Amino acid sequence: MLAGELGPVRKLALEHQIKVGDFFGAVDFVRVTQAHIMADTESLGEAGVAWLEMLASLPSKERRVRIPTITDPRGTDFEKSAELKQAPWMVELERRAIAAFVKLGVLMTDTCINYQTVLPATRGEHVAFGDTGVVIYSNSICGARSNFEGGPSALSAGLSGRTPRYGFHLDGARRATLAIRIDWVPRSLDEWGALGGVVGKLAGNYWAVPVIEGLEAAPGSDALKHFGAAMASFGSVALFHIVGVTPEAARFEDVADRGLPLHRVGEADVRKLCASYRQDDGVDVVVFSAPQLSLMELAHLAELCEGKRFVVPLLAVTSPQVKPDAQRMGFIERIESAGGSVLAGMCFYQSYAREMAEANGWKRLATNSAKLVNILGGYGYRPMLASMEACVDAAQTGKLA
Repeated sequence: MLAGELGPVRKLALEHQIKVGDFFGAVDFVRVTQAHIMADTESLGEAGVAWLEMLASLPSKERRVRIPTITDPRGTDFEKSAELKQAPWMVELERRAIAAFVKLGVLMTDTCINYQTVLPATRGEHVAFGDTGVVIYSNSICGARSNFEGGPSALSAGLSGRTPRYGFHLDGARRATLAIRIDWVPRSLDEWGALGGVVGKLAGNYWAVPVIEGLEAAPGSDALKHFGAAMASFGSVALFHIVGVTPEAARFEDVADRGLPLHRVGEADVRKLCASYRQDDGVDVVVFSAPQLSLMELAHLAELCEGKRFVVPLLAVTSPQVKPDAQRMGFIERIESAGGSVLAGMCFYQSYAREMAEANGWKRLATNSAKLVNILGGYGYRPMLASMEACVDAAQTGKLA
């Protein structure tokens, strides 16, 4: 590959990976079984899409990925782009990026919850995943091995079938560096996300690995999804362990040495984080996104929408794999009959969030996603964190109780 015998695309990919590996001190490569690419067009821009099109213009046998390679959410839901008031140029750039990816052999799964809907990685499986929520869930809950792979790195892994062996591909990096004692168990997904945010802020950097004690029962997949996604967002954390729950931590001693720095986290810490986002009670838009909603989340949302009529927009974002099932089961109809809108294959903050705010007059946003409130301040919003129930009520009244 490096000699160019398998074409210029693979040569370019391997050269990129060697630079990454050298930077992080990798000794060699490890074969990976899957790759997951973050490449929304807001990040790619015109130059990034043109680069993909250049790669896609080369002969098929030289350009196609060698392992299953899937995509993170895209920048729009084509069926809803007019409703979101996205500009035509945004939609066209998205179509061009998709066409290039298809020529490269990439599977357009358009999801950040592939661990729930596509093909979960298994314990010890080396993968090259991009989305931070995907990586932390796959590393922690599934026991797989991945670093945060930037877009070009994930595509390179798809083309070469390998990734540099550093970081969380190594046993040593997976040992815990701090201990967290949880004195209170969340009940709702927003609370799980806020708890993840508190832990993420305590950890504070990519190489930190928290080991958590004190949870009396195993949380469900959606709870851990929000917990991990927020931890990755607030602290850049890529791996955590929960004693007696996650696969590598049957006992504390499996992942850590006694004597680690210990932090206690309780309900007051979570409430403090939630309160820090309550600057107002008026709501311009309600968004359920980041991560995309599971079928169970949509089922619950549909129940909450029964008999209601919304006065402000309510957007629920799910994956292309989940939406058809939700449609078949009547969840979409119930949500949209109340005035909500169910979108698929996109993520709110990766879909020109600032431009959507300006076009629609949105400023005050309510959500049950701790990850989303952590991100959207940078796009000019005043985000507020609340339960799904409270957010649905806010869509009906225009105020967050």
